[in-house]
Amino acid sequence: MTFTTLITGASSGLGAELARQSAAAGHDLALCARRTERLDALAAEIAASCPAVTVRTYALDVTDPDAVRSVFQRADAEAALDRVVVNAGLGKGRKVGSGKPEANRETATTNVLGALAQAEAGMEIFRARGAGHLVLVSSVTALRGNRKAMTTYGATKAFVASLGEGLQSELLVSGAGGIDVTVLLPGYIRSEMNEKVEQKTRFMVDTETGVRSMMAAIEARKRRALVPGWPWRLIGPLLKVLPLKVVSKLV
Repeated sequence: MTFTTLITGASSGLGAELARQSAAAGHDLALCARRTERLDALAAEIAASCPAVTVRTYALDVTDPDAVRSVFQRADAEAALDRVVVNAGLGKGRKVGSGKPEANRETATTNVLGALAQAEAGMEIFRARGAGHLVLVSSVTALRGNRKAMTTYGATKAFVASLGEGLQSELLVSGAGGIDVTVLLPGYIRSEMNEKVEQKTRFMVDTETGVRSMMAAIEARKRRALVPGWPWRLIGPLLKVLPLKVVSKLV
């Protein structure tokens, strides 16, 4: 039986590595991103390393909700979607009140409205079928407020985490046992988004290692997972209770 995973933001970084590791697990893929030339190169790479896997690519700007719904429906028609990974996002940011709000506005539009559009489109497909797995990629920055250029980004990821938890609550009450929702809260994983961050940042892991932890949580269909488990399963709960002045020095 084939298993098809749709991944947004798959042209680079964590999304591309999620695609590689999903293919290695035997999943057929529907890969979405704005930059299709990178998607095509990734598809060719995966086809060479995993010849039994089918890879389809789709141009998609997640800030266009009509396009999101159309592409998701098309991908589902071409190969029934079993899993949707809401991964597309931006990490731009400036201190709130800097007088240059464009980066924050762009990040909020992509990470909040874009994530909502993807969740809407994915859940519409899964509700109609009575089965499916929605994966929302949030961040450890969702756990508490963040300083300076990270303030808006962390707030958008808190929205993503809350959105996922709300869906989980609804599904528990409704008894729709065929649909699962996973919220991932990745810690510091090296990617193109943070490539300019100092290499010696505390707790930073390489892309492959970080995504391997993400994949383990996804395949286990966990409701919520701090990844990698070490040290974030320890740090995460502490971030929720420590004084904000202390938290600001840790993250």
